[in-house]
Amino acid sequence: MGGPGKPLVEFAFVASWLKSGGSVISIPVQYPRMELLKTAMKKLYHIDLKDYQQKISYIQFDPHIDEYERTEDNLLKANLLKPEIWNQAVSTADNMIEQSDLGTLVFASALNLLLFSPTHKNGSIENMKKILKEDKSKSYIFSVSTSAFAEKIKIWEEAADNLMYTRMEEPMKLFFKIDKMKGINFSTEEINVPISREMLLEIKDLAEATRKRIIPDIMKI
Repeated sequence: MGGPGKPLVEFAFVASWLKSGGSVISIPVQYPRMELLKTAMKKLYHIDLKDYQQKISYIQFDPHIDEYERTEDNLLKANLLKPEIWNQAVSTADNMIEQSDLGTLVFASALNLLLFSPTHKNGSIENMKKILKEDKSKSYIFSVSTSAFAEKIKIWEEAADNLMYTRMEEPMKLFFKIDKMKGINFSTEEINVPISREMLLEIKDLAEATRKRIIPDIMKI
């Protein structure tokens, strides 16, 4: 899923998955804390993540540690720049939650931030490509911004079974469109997503603040 506002649309899939009995591993790379995720889920999709504590675990991106560490019952901090640490953290997070017949959904946002690391960029590209093409043990929904590394991100787009785009236009209107879905018919109509201007501004401001804060550090790694 590409384009601005994408995490807010992504949350709809997470809410539906949890309500249907599935388990979730949450990896919002751009969020310094999980509170905004929890608030947005409650405001937009009327779901209180406290009601699903046994069904959801969180991985918080921290490029300043070597590997990963468990900081709360359902929270890990991990240096997700390293492909092997990504894989280990996801496996550990999966063991922290109840399993279900529906399975585990791994949702991650702002994965383009990982590509600013000169050391780990190529490894991240190949690892995500392999996950999208080969890992059938879980369901994955990833979102990226295509404003940088568009050619590299295209590798992930081609590896994905399903591809969706969001775009924003003034005055803060969010639009959503499906580009491809594997094995089923789908509508190509672009729709206006009914999310408030205030919420869109909040997510936009957070994304900009995160880029200014974390990208300079990632570029040194």
